[in-house]
Amino acid sequence: MPEGDTVWQAARRLHEALAGQVLTRSDFRVPQYATVDLTGRTVLGTTPRGKHLLTRFEGGLTLHTHLRMEGAWKVYGGAERWKGGPAHQIRAILGTADRTAVGYRLQVLEFLRTGEEERAVGHLGPDLLGPDWNPDRALANLLADPARPLGEALLDQRNLAGIGNIYKSELCFLIGATPWLPVGALPADRAAKLPALAQRLLEANRDRPVRRTTGLRDQDLFVYGRAPRPCLRCRTSIRVADQGDGSRERPTYWCPACQTGPGPAAGPPRTRRTRTTN
Repeated sequence: MPEGDTVWQAARRLHEALAGQVLTRSDFRVPQYATVDLTGRTVLGTTPRGKHLLTRFEGGLTLHTHLRMEGAWKVYGGAERWKGGPAHQIRAILGTADRTAVGYRLQVLEFLRTGEEERAVGHLGPDLLGPDWNPDRALANLLADPARPLGEALLDQRNLAGIGNIYKSELCFLIGATPWLPVGALPADRAAKLPALAQRLLEANRDRPVRRTTGLRDQDLFVYGRAPRPCLRCRTSIRVADQGDGSRERPTYWCPACQTGPGPAAGPPRTRRTRTTN
């Protein structure tokens, strides 16, 4: 699942390419919307909400999309070759006189009345990169279930919207707690810093082509994707194990020396190399 900064960048690309322009082509390759034709409508803009994208059109209509693990929106010039994947993976095409936005492998695609967008995104907590960001509310949401593992609480978009698996692992490292530590066991001073730290990381990376959490020139991330290489702080081998609520397990990275708290409940940590982008 993409991080909030990745979705923010996708929204900006769509907005810059389409906002204020009249559609000369629209094509939605999902059965429910195969007959929808937006040709002739003006695109009002695209805004991110957590990991969701809301593209609004005149007439009070919104296209709601979500990238999930493999989705992408690509923007091409008039004669530019489309390179986002094979044609059978295209789910949406929005074209203007100059640019064409192509949605590949979109796992969520639906139309809503603009006034009813809350049906799709109303469950989300404060958006780390949005105008509704509220660190106090985010902290209260995280602490509402004190027995829940910290990593799972951070990934729950109902608590705060925008954190994915990379930031989950990096935030737990920076706060000095394992992802399996119950939220309620996190010292109060560190818990109080967590929402602001998360917001600073996403804010710092929303305009960068390469995500960086370390501040180091030659190392982008502290723990994510680095098992079994040595920790950048203490040289202990970084470990990796799956973490999840039973519906989906995600590779989770941590330093057993720098981070306090329990490890995974069952089985030894696995050595695994994972790409550092998603």
